Amino acid sequence: MAETATIARPYAKAVFEAAREHGDFGVWTDALAMAAGLAADPRVATAFTSPKLGVADFVRFFDGLATDGAAERWRSFIRVLAENKRLAALPQIASQFEALRETYENEIAVELTAAAPMSDAQTEQMRRALEQRLKRRVRIGTAVDERILGGAVIRAGDLVIDGSLTGRLKRMASELAG
Repeated sequence: MAETATIARPYAKAVFEAAREHGDFGVWTDALAMAAGLAADPRVATAFTSPKLGVADFVRFFDGLATDGAAERWRSFIRVLAENKRLAALPQIASQFEALRETYENEIAVELTAAAPMSDAQTEQMRRALEQRLKRRVRIGTAVDERILGGAVIRAGDLVIDGSLTGRLKRMASELAG
């Protein structure tokens, strides 16, 4: 069977084009994120292969995730996925849709993990610095992980900047061992 990313690509592109045409990226981002979360649940994923459930059942299950003018397009999208037995690809479709949107809007989502909570001022300063470095608008999400001891780890797509104390200690140990 083809890789999920390959299966998801045409669906993500089609949804992206429709969202761009109708100017409702936010609605699709939210709907796809919720649907991807549901599809990733093992109980829901099992239902995708159940012979007892049909296309209409899945359309009803996912109905209501998209609002406003996108509701009918959302139902059609879910119907097509269900008919083609592609509902399990929803997490990958959501991911690829967001990547297309970020490129189109010259934006990138960044996850900043620090050893301790950061103030709003610190987060804003980090966002501005990252925008200069990445030459894109940055949407920053923060998390706390005390295991990194100090500093921070920044993840932006494939880019990882490990400025944590734990990372520094690992690099130092590697240099001393090598």
